[in-house]
Amino acid sequence: MYFEDYELGSVAVSRGRTITESDIVNFAGLSGDFVELHMNEEYAKNGPFGRRIAHGALIFSISTGLMMQMTGDWEAVVAFYGVDKLRFTAPVFIGDTVRVSRRVVEKQLKNAERGVVALENTVLNQDGKPVIVYTALMMVKTRK
Repeated sequence: MYFEDYELGSVAVSRGRTITESDIVNFAGLSGDFVELHMNEEYAKNGPFGRRIAHGALIFSISTGLMMQMTGDWEAVVAFYGVDKLRFTAPVFIGDTVRVSRRVVEKQLKNAERGVVALENTVLNQDGKPVIVYTALMMVKTRK
């Protein structure tokens, strides 16, 4: 999607993605985050959620991938320009399925070749409960 294709107020929803134990283990290896709440089932049983949870940063990363798949034409994307107001609102468990609902909230033309689109993203679990909310800023090309 090019800058002109984004309409203020429009909403789109991504496909779903089920979170696996392999996702958590691989993310821990990549990030170095081996906190027991993510990695140790016995420890997590006595924790605030009663079981292991996925890393918030993992779910955020997965949500950016789901969001990028919604852009259609990846050639139009210049850069992931930033993120504002990131909040982790509920835990994600192994076996949960997440999807992204995004709403276009702002557009700013930078020059004749590109602009920045602000997308209010809500990451939802399979029950429709928000687990992460944030505003993503995407720099995209214009059609010229």
